[in-house]
Parts: sequence; structure tokens; C-alpha cells
Amino acid sequence: MTLTFVLIAAALTIVVLGVLLYPLLKTKKTFAAGSEQEMTLPVYRQQFSELEQDRASGMLTDDQYQAARQELERRLLEETGATDAKSATAGQLVNVKAIAVALVLAIPAASGVLYWTLGSPEAMTHPMASALSASQEDSDETRQMAEGLNNLISRLKQKLEQNPNDVTGWTLLARSYMAMDRYDEAVPVFDKAVKLNPNDAGLLADYADALAVHQGRKLEGRPEALIEKALKIDPNHVKALMLAGTVAFNRKNFALAAKDWEQARANLPSDSDPESAEQLTAAIAEAKQRMGGGAPLMAAANAAPSSTAVPADHPPMKNAGAGRAITGKVVLGPGMESKSAGADTLFVFAKQPNGPPMPVSIVRASKKDLPFTFRLDDSTSPMPSRKLSDLETVVIVARLSRSGKAMPESGDLEGMSQPVKPGAEGLTIVIDRQRP
Repeated sequence: MTLTFVLIAAALTIVVLGVLLYPLLKTKKTFAAGSEQEMTLPVYRQQFSELEQDRASGMLTDDQYQAARQELERRLLEETGATDAKSATAGQLVNVKAIAVALVLAIPAASGVLYWTLGSPEAMTHPMASALSASQEDSDETRQMAEGLNNLISRLKQKLEQNPNDVTGWTLLARSYMAMDRYDEAVPVFDKAVKLNPNDAGLLADYADALAVHQGRKLEGRPEALIEKALKIDPNHVKALMLAGTVAFNRKNFALAAKDWEQARANLPSDSDPESAEQLTAAIAEAKQRMGGGAPLMAAANAAPSSTAVPADHPPMKNAGAGRAITGKVVLGPGMESKSAGADTLFVFAKQPNGPPMPVSIVRASKKDLPFTFRLDDSTSPMPSRKLSDLETVVIVARLSRSGKAMPESGDLEGMSQPVKPGAEGLTIVIDRQRP
């Protein structure tokens, strides 16, 4: 630990103490104890955001959205109202000077203990140590968010035990499980929600999707029946049409698949993610080419088209494509750092060397994650009808985007691999050029 570092740390500590103590001593006001809102509010914000996304994608009608939002607002008020009342009255007799003295003693002491325990003095001379520390902080934030969501789910389950006919609560719980990839828990909750609200097309489509994943990515049987029921209720429901097109594609009914996907694309909300339209366009093009009898866009001509589901008359691929994952890392090439200002979103994806431009598997990260370790497999495929495990060869592209969108734009930074087979490991993708 250098003298310079000690002086900088001491100066920063003094600045922090000044910022904290000045308003405290000037106003001579006391402060109430912290509340659970710091953990509760971010979780509710996430739930509100998910509701907005569901309405934008057509998964929720306006009436369903309003009902779900009102329910969330009611729960938020229940959990924060009592805490606010306590915060308004607690601590009125606290001694301001005592708090100031405690801060003066506690902050330097706590900082020293924390640095001694968690700090990395070698990071001043070893950049990799600093990067590792930042990665650990991101992991801690992710864990804290997961813990917060788990706490919210626990509270929601308790409320549902008291009110088992709360269809909005069951729907939120099922979609929360689904968002966390806990499909085995999502399926029975979806079943309860559908029994309470059997005429909600969005709910039926979500149930079909979760059930298909739970039963080995197979849409045949109960999921297909749910999709058909959803389309009878709402013939233009986007997700139900996408799933119906997948069922048709698996059965080699490419004309029906293209029709369903075209109808889904036509009914996308105006404010939906452009990537959704792009993915549907790629799927429609593939269905039409197969319908015309041309060579399949997928390299393996005798491979069954895959989807969220594997057709019942075709044996599942080994480990459902898990054994054909591609792994590696992305690094920024020499001279690219100065050109990367403003390009903060990182996309890593696999695509066919001579096929459509849409990816068959994609992951998203950010510039701060570089060097970024990636894994691409069937679980990261953006469209059900296009799976990484169906292809013989792919190229891996890494793109630093300025717009935050996957579609390339002028000024984006890119790197690309040579054609590789699914299952390749330990690749290194160097971002070494800028798009004109």
C-alpha cells in the first residue's frame, strides 16, 4: 500500500465526513432509522416495468394491465405505508452531536476494516485484479436482486394463501417463476391462474410456453391445446401466433407457419422491440423457402426443424442441444479502446456463414464486462424455429453497439470468428474493426 494511496484514501474520507456532517450539524435535525423500502422499492419497480413490457408486447390487454398495476400499487402501499409512518416519527430525541461523533469514529474505522477484508492493494498495479473485483461486485448486485425477488415471491405466496382466488396474484407469481427459469414451479401456478381466468389469451399463451419448456421443449399435447384456445379468444394474439407457427413448422406445414408468423408480425405493437420483427421476418423467410422446395437454410438438410418443442415423431437431439454449446471470450483489440466511446452495449451471437443475418443464438452484455466470457446454446436462441444445434457450422460475431440495438449501424465495433462447429470451446473473438 503506497503513501499516495493512503493520502488519497484519507482525503476522500474527510470529504465524505464533510458531506455527511455539514447538513447534520447545520440543521440540528435528527434522522429516522432506515426502512425496508430500500430493498422493497427496486423489486416493485421491476414488477411495474415487466407489466409495461407485457402490455407493449400484447401479452396483457389494457384492462388486465390496469388490474395488475392496481394490485401491485395496493401491495406496495401495504408494505410501505406503515414504514413511512414510523419514519416520520421515529428518532425525534436523538442527540445530533452524538451522531456526528459516531460518524467521525465509525466511517474511517469501517472503511479500514472493509478494505483490509475485501480490498485488493495489488489492483493498483495489476489491472486484472481490479476487473475481477468489479465482476464480483456485479455478482453481488445480481445476488441481492435475486434475494429481493425471492422475498417478494414469498410475501406474494403468503398473501395468496389468505386470498386463493386472487387471479392477478397467481398470474404475477407464475410469470415471476417463468422469468427466473423456474418452470417446474411456474406450471402448477399457471394452472391455478388459468382455472380462475380461463378466457385470458395472454395467460394461456404463457402457460403453453412454460409447459412446453417444462416437458422437454415439446409443444404437442396440452401446450398445443392451450395455444388453440388462446387463438379462439384472440385470433391476433402475437405470442400465441408465434407458438402456433412453431407447431406448424415442426410438422413441415411451412405455408401455415409462414401465415401464422406473418399475422404475428402484422400485429406487433408499434412500440415493440425492432428485434422481434426482425426475428419473425427471418423465420418467415425460412418457412417460405422450405415451402417452395428450395434447399433448407439450415445446413443439415435431414435435420428436423427445431422449436421450443421437439416433434414427437423425432427423437430429441443429444441433451437438447446442450452438448453443442459454443464457449469462448471476447476481447477488445489493439487501438479499439479510443474508438469505443459511446459503444456500451455488447452483443455476441452465432449466425450461419451464408444464411440469413438473424442470429441463431445471442447473448447481451456491456462494454464494462470485457474481456467477456460467453456461452451460446439452444437456450439463447431468439426464435423457436432457429436453433444453434440444428446447424453444421456458424460464425461467432461480437459487436459493440452505439445504439444499444443488435442490428449493425455505422460506427459499431466488430470482430468475427472463422466458421466453427457447434460444440467448439475456448474461442477468442477479437473486436478489431469499425463498421463504416
